[in-house]
Amino acid sequence: MGITSLLGSNMLPEKYRTMKRSEMEQRILEIKETLGDQLFIPGHHYQKDEVIQFADSIGDSLQLARVAAANKKAQHIVFCGVHFMAETADMLTTDDQIVYLPDMRAGCSMADMADIYQTEEAWIELQKLLGDTIIPLTYVNSTAAIKAFTGRNGGACVTSSNAKKMVKWAYTQKERLFFLPDQHLGRNTAYELGIPLEQMAVWNPMKGELEYEGNLADLRVILWKGHCSVHQGFTVSNIKNVRERYPQMTIIVHPECCREVVEASDLNGSTKYIVDTVNSAPAGSSFAIGTEMNLVKRIIADHPDKQIISLNENMCPCLTMNRIDLPHLLWALEMITEDVPGNIIKVAPEVTKEAKLSLDRMLALA
Repeated sequence: MGITSLLGSNMLPEKYRTMKRSEMEQRILEIKETLGDQLFIPGHHYQKDEVIQFADSIGDSLQLARVAAANKKAQHIVFCGVHFMAETADMLTTDDQIVYLPDMRAGCSMADMADIYQTEEAWIELQKLLGDTIIPLTYVNSTAAIKAFTGRNGGACVTSSNAKKMVKWAYTQKERLFFLPDQHLGRNTAYELGIPLEQMAVWNPMKGELEYEGNLADLRVILWKGHCSVHQGFTVSNIKNVRERYPQMTIIVHPECCREVVEASDLNGSTKYIVDTVNSAPAGSSFAIGTEMNLVKRIIADHPDKQIISLNENMCPCLTMNRIDLPHLLWALEMITEDVPGNIIKVAPEVTKEAKLSLDRMLALA
């Protein structure tokens, strides 16, 4: 919703499929040197090593949102992440800056679980049930249209880094919270702030109904029925297996994991929190990490003095993040040097205006 992509072809030209890795890497380095400050490449932690090596800034969603907002020099921003991140970058940069997504298929299944039409319908029904007592919060892992919905209804964006701060803020505005699209981050955050599970409901967009058995007067949190396919793959059974094999190992997970997994782990926090925790741990420390596999493998490689495993060693990397690879990155960069408009992410002005309200409220507090 609200996005116009110019020549957003998914058809990678054949020449990039046959180039040697060394040739592609050399060409990318040459383009970076040629464009200088006119080019900026932000990269999310979950990206492949072959791509992240060229990133000018590496971080989680909040870090990259800040970087995008602060960068005023680069005319070309090639975002190595997924579509909602590129949308956010476009909305936070100037009209003269252009944001590209190397592979237009790099989406996010969680973001796609919150459809704007279903969201508008849910809002109408919730207002009928509960009146003007609700404020919406949306995880940044959402479409520009959902961010705009949140902005025009007085709400804000959140990330896993600042979710507690933003939920506390939300309760200074309204009595109840409508959290989308990730039910697990919303549930875990609210619970850790002292709200009992009995005061949380789930909105089922497929059925168009509120799943709640309690008294409506007691309801404090409405959670959209969405999830991260990667983090939902970690289970209590995984934790039990690690406890049995490595009794002294610290289990640290992302709050996109389900409530039972977060409760059974030792620590939980954002991608940045996980990285910082391992970085600051003394040599000889041991961790089982419940988050995306590309990042876990990178953490393992960066810390040979520590024992680190994935909480679920059979997990796959985030498939949509993995769509960004070396051939697509080079293709995007060469289109820039050849002045061929392609793979551009552009959010419509009317959507940007409302979505920025929710982004700016987050950034002002974060």
